[in-house]
Amino acid sequence: MDEGGFSEDDLRQIRDEGRAEAEVRRQWETFRRGVRPLTLDRPCRVGDGIETVAAGEIPSLTALYDAAMDAGRIAVFVPASGAATRMFRDWFRVLEDGDFASHAAGDTFARELPEYAFYPDLLAVLERRGTDVETLLRERDYAAILEAILTSRGLNYGRLPKALLKFHIDAEGGRTALEEHLAEAALYAGDNEGVCRVHFTVSEEHLPAVRDHLRTIQPRCEVRLGLRFQVTLSTQNPATHTLAVDLEDRPYRAPGGRLVFRPAGHGALLGNLQSTGGDLVFIKNIDNIVPDRLKVRIVPYKKLLGGVLLSLQREIFRFQRRLEAGDAGAGEREEMIRFCRDRLHVSLPADFPFRTPMDQTVFLQSRFARPLRVCGVVPNEGEPGGGPFWVRASDGATSLQIVEAFQVDSASEAQQTRWTEATHFNPVDIACGLRDERGRMYDLDRFVDRQAGCITLKSEAGHPIKALELPGLWNGAMAYWNTVFVEVPLETFNPVKTVTDLLRPQHRQG
Repeated sequence: MDEGGFSEDDLRQIRDEGRAEAEVRRQWETFRRGVRPLTLDRPCRVGDGIETVAAGEIPSLTALYDAAMDAGRIAVFVPASGAATRMFRDWFRVLEDGDFASHAAGDTFARELPEYAFYPDLLAVLERRGTDVETLLRERDYAAILEAILTSRGLNYGRLPKALLKFHIDAEGGRTALEEHLAEAALYAGDNEGVCRVHFTVSEEHLPAVRDHLRTIQPRCEVRLGLRFQVTLSTQNPATHTLAVDLEDRPYRAPGGRLVFRPAGHGALLGNLQSTGGDLVFIKNIDNIVPDRLKVRIVPYKKLLGGVLLSLQREIFRFQRRLEAGDAGAGEREEMIRFCRDRLHVSLPADFPFRTPMDQTVFLQSRFARPLRVCGVVPNEGEPGGGPFWVRASDGATSLQIVEAFQVDSASEAQQTRWTEATHFNPVDIACGLRDERGRMYDLDRFVDRQAGCITLKSEAGHPIKALELPGLWNGAMAYWNTVFVEVPLETFNPVKTVTDLLRPQHRQG
């Protein structure tokens, strides 16, 4: 063992698997030190960290967006890696128990079953088995129905990614979540050459199935929508997996002594976002999608977020060019300072007014030279997940951050109270500006808060272990971006976290 606790075999494994030794050592130290919680200063509210857009500004912002869309600057990035197991947790419990907890629950299931978009596929599976759903429902054999839905003996919905589940019904039949995202992207990301760029992240095990599905649906979508999709897929790089440790914070080893590394959450997708080479990229979750009849109400707000980003970006680039020219006067610097404070919500150092013009210029250049994100936020109605907060750093500076519950100090009553005071929620509706004023891609890895992340208890081969998730993609991984929050209507957020969410009015046919 070296003085850091790794053997030569460990170091050879780390190198062979494409990992950085310093990063693995940092991960191990994180387990021993613990993850530092954020310090919430206050929740963002409308007028205090959350902007609203006046009706009179919307046409010009939309026109700015449409010009960028026509020029081919827009792409869509959809994390779609996870299996849908948690979506069907209640149904798995019924499958294991053999029946619903009550007759009333079983009757509700029987009544609602035909409303699901995958119902015709279920009928076909049961017909191949020589039975039918009416017989099974009459006999109250719910387990047989759920087995045909959830397991590999049927539709295998319990193991497929949400991207491949049929969410909605249209005139042509059922549509998967993936197909719905293509249909929505066509409305706000197609350029004047008729090309629409969409990127999905998928797990390695589901990559062949997603490719097969795309081969089936993409030609049909292109004919129906009158454009051509450039669909790209990526998987989480195994080199981003993080070290696992035992309950005494010692590296956990597989039989044979090799170190165990585990997938590190959606923060590991930062490299996937980087590798798209995108310019203005929208991030949206795979399960937040609606049928066509509601897309026309969603798309204007996508364009609004993009228009706000482009408007801010235009000013940032103008300021950068003036600073680089080296002849910005006191009046121009004051304009830049106001922009930083009022539009980018930058916390200026207390001594900033007393700094030399050169020092002020260096500070402004540093604040402008970073990626920009404009995040739609909706009124909080109790959905689980993160929200917009003012976060205070150790030096007293505040910044706008999307915060998840696990990032808040659970031992601090004051911090927990601030957490509950949130008025808005993050639906993962984010427009990202990934290129600088010269069109160069930012190195996104430079803007990550390395101290963020999450330690969780897991099981590996039946043994309890600790696992480390990297700073979340829209949390710590974007901690040092320029961030702007814009309020959008609640109707833009229509997640499917459980299978019964598909029965909500917004997910039903017309």
